[in-house]
Amino acid sequence: MTAVSPPIRRPLLRWASAALAAVFVAAACGPAAAQTKKPAKEPLLTARFAYLGKAYEDPPPLSLLDPIVDDEGLSGAQLGLKENQATGMLLRHAYEMEEVVVPADADVLPEARRLLASGQRFIIADLDAADLLAVADLAEARDAMILNIRDSDDRLRQADCRANVFHVVPSFAQRADALGQYLAWKRWYRWFVIAGETPADRAYVAAIERAATRFGAEIVEIRAYTFEAGSRRIESGHQQIQTQMPQVTQGAPEHDVVFVADAAEAFGEYLLYRTERPRPVVGTHGLVGVAWHRAFEQFGGLSLQSSFERHFKRWMRERDYNAWLAAKMFGDAVTRGNSADPQQAIAYIRAPAFKAPGHKGIGMSFRTWDHQLRQPILVAGPRALVSMSPQEGFLHESSELDTLGVDAPETLCKFKN
Repeated sequence: MTAVSPPIRRPLLRWASAALAAVFVAAACGPAAAQTKKPAKEPLLTARFAYLGKAYEDPPPLSLLDPIVDDEGLSGAQLGLKENQATGMLLRHAYEMEEVVVPADADVLPEARRLLASGQRFIIADLDAADLLAVADLAEARDAMILNIRDSDDRLRQADCRANVFHVVPSFAQRADALGQYLAWKRWYRWFVIAGETPADRAYVAAIERAATRFGAEIVEIRAYTFEAGSRRIESGHQQIQTQMPQVTQGAPEHDVVFVADAAEAFGEYLLYRTERPRPVVGTHGLVGVAWHRAFEQFGGLSLQSSFERHFKRWMRERDYNAWLAAKMFGDAVTRGNSADPQQAIAYIRAPAFKAPGHKGIGMSFRTWDHQLRQPILVAGPRALVSMSPQEGFLHESSELDTLGVDAPETLCKFKN
């Protein structure tokens, strides 16, 4: 499905006020004023990029407090487009974003080929690992920049890395390291891991094990969650859950935290306050390591949150932030290079001196060895920011941001195209 980015509708009261003001001005100035109005100048350049996604059947959130959202990611890209357009008006730069979201049971490759044939070379990819690699391996995509905003699997940055794929979304290694540094700062070194059985859960467990080794923690046990999730939103079954979660966690060796790996959101939300022992829950639920959180307000974050909420009537989520940041990178490259040539923009973003403007208090750039965006990771609870990693005292010879995730000496990435 191909669609043109829909206009953002302003509140009716604001529109009405502006319309009345225009009527009064026209009445005061008369027809002569309309005749002397100068026509808008044509843009000097028009820069084009694309959003390519798939309507995967994501499970609904466990909590009724979280609305079911079907435009996560796309809304962030649309906000980035609007901000690029606002900046471009001053420089007579125009921006266009082609939106393509294929159905869950459709093949993404025909639409990817069509985008590439039309000249699109900067593509925000809201795709899982299999679809992302399929698009990246197209011969037509060899000179494109494909920005991964969805999948955190470390294999996309290691054994299955691609030269034309760049990762805006944090890897599982970055997330686990961010939490690992904070837990080390707290001296909570004994981790009891409870994991689901999906491939993403297993990938996150591998990142947790790696973080434990890096920061001197001990994983006292890794336990699989094998209970049936049951009804998700129709009926909470709190009595059953209240009985089930102590059973899941009972008999574990002494531990400081419960480290949960539940990427599919099947059970992680239920662990808080229900474990056999009174222990904090961290990982995919409880205390999380994320690129963005609705409680973050520093470094202009509150302004970004407010702008997103004003336009889309909901909180900005992590994938929205990733897509917004990807679109803003493109706009920054076009503005600074004063060119709509996508190859010039890609070269600018790939350069070591590039700094992405992401409202995190520090410039962010892509690592040369695996194309992962180096960035601070927010350590947050359900309703408040707790900390931000890298933590103080974790040093690196070139960038403290490289203490999060896979560093150059340990990378397994060998670009295949």
